[in-house]
Amino acid sequence: MIDEPSTKPYLIRAIYEWCADAGYTPYLAVQVDEYTQVPAAYVEDGQIVLNIGVDAVKNLHMGNEDIRCSGRFGGVPHQLVVPIAAVIGVFAKETGQGLVFQAGPSVPPSSPEPPEPPSATGRPQLKVVK
Repeated sequence: MIDEPSTKPYLIRAIYEWCADAGYTPYLAVQVDEYTQVPAAYVEDGQIVLNIGVDAVKNLHMGNEDIRCSGRFGGVPHQLVVPIAAVIGVFAKETGQGLVFQAGPSVPPSSPEPPEPPSATGRPQLKVVK
């Protein structure tokens, strides 16, 4: 069986583009782990919410393995690296509309083996985000 690419990075990019087209501010909710590079002082309960709008970050790269950019926190520049597996949501600040994902284990950015997909247990569930 051929490993199919995850739909998650494509969905994240789609919501990001929708926010940009609608004039909304795209936010990224992240479950912080050892592979996530964000300023620790801004992490609360193991999570951080990042403004990834055009005016907030520079050199934004949203790949299939991770999201990379530079941003300022308290006026101090930081290089951010967020593995796609660590993304738990992407949404518009102004409306709250977007997508919520199940948190999964991250893998090192240069890992040659992709993470195993979670086993299907029961019926899939969707959650409405307003």
